[in-house]
Amino acid sequence: MRPFDYRRAEDARSAVAALDERPDAMYLGGGTNLVDLMRLGVASPEMLVDVTRISSSAVEESADGGLMIGAGVRNSDLACDPLVRLRHPMLAESVLAGASGQIRNMATVGGNLLQRTRCSYFQDISKPCNKRQPGSGCPAREGDHRNLAIIGHSSGCVATHPSDMAVALAALGAIVHVEGRRGPRTVPMPGLHRLPGDEPDRDTVLEAGDLITAVEVPPLSFATRSHYRKVRDRASFAFAVVSVAAALDVADGVVRDCRIALGGVAHVPWRAEVAEAALRGSAATATEFTRAADLELAQARPLRDNGFKVPLARNVLVRTLIDLTEAS
Repeated sequence: MRPFDYRRAEDARSAVAALDERPDAMYLGGGTNLVDLMRLGVASPEMLVDVTRISSSAVEESADGGLMIGAGVRNSDLACDPLVRLRHPMLAESVLAGASGQIRNMATVGGNLLQRTRCSYFQDISKPCNKRQPGSGCPAREGDHRNLAIIGHSSGCVATHPSDMAVALAALGAIVHVEGRRGPRTVPMPGLHRLPGDEPDRDTVLEAGDLITAVEVPPLSFATRSHYRKVRDRASFAFAVVSVAAALDVADGVVRDCRIALGGVAHVPWRAEVAEAALRGSAATATEFTRAADLELAQARPLRDNGFKVPLARNVLVRTLIDLTEAS
């Protein structure tokens, strides 16, 4: 690991100013992803700006009945918060599925959204990688891509986004609050993360120096009937092969509304808007759930070794919707 300078920010504006002054600097929150990347040589900032003491660590109810989650909230605290567990169980479940207890105790909400892919080529500096070195190539396309993207990938990158929490937040339509050089603004989810296109090195739409300060979860009454299901290669310490975050509103056997997002299938937390549209007004049956899943997954373009993700995603989504129907 290269030597680096360290500075503790006094507030959000001074943190942003520090990165404006030192473009080679990076923000430090829990450090559970960044420190690993520094050890691997993937990231080599010349200065770390510590934002742990300026980021809110509170989960508060907003005036409209939603939630305002500070960027500094530790993942463990988010998962056990009574309001989160009651109103958005899939969010709590996604966090608990995301990592070991030790990592959850350190990781923050803001950092979780910005964690970088676990693609083995990205993490190995002896290999080319367009995400790490634009223009160097994407060996994963012909190499080891079993657990990589089947939707929305490009010739430049087939990596998947690793966050479980981000999948639930995408389904819930969360709003990310950001402090930047031009002041505060908000970024919707989906919308924070971007598909690789011809700039796979850019994970998000954030600009240089932008600092996530909070995540707002709008009120959604039927989110109390929601679930996060994750399929992984082993029961612990593994990223999603496929995951589903879903909330379902059913009355008299008909789907009135729904929210669905998929993880482990794309460069971003994938909001299943095609499936949602197909389900609204349809019968809450396995047949209709399967039809909606197939419509969503018709846009999948699997590679040589990850075509199994298409039927897996279909089955996980259908099973999750069935479970939510039976529980309502």
